[in-house]
Amino acid sequence: MLVFDMVSLAMAAGRKITVELPEDLLEQAQRATGTGITATVRTGLQLVAASHAYSKLRLLRGKVRLSRTTADLKADR
Repeated sequence: MLVFDMVSLAMAAGRKITVELPEDLLEQAQRATGTGITATVRTGLQLVAASHAYSKLRLLRGKVRLSRTTADLKADR
């Protein structure tokens, strides 16, 4: 019963999907990551999510005032 509960928890943490991908694109991405299919797809999804966050941050450029100067930040290393 304990094993069943652990499997149920693992399944709830993620989603299993079927995706059709161009074979050459998948091979190229796997060579770039040096990992298998699942890890490569996860890395790709993380990059898409991060690029969205970076785009939102770029929109704030010049609109946020910081209390410390770049000289202060360099001196604090």
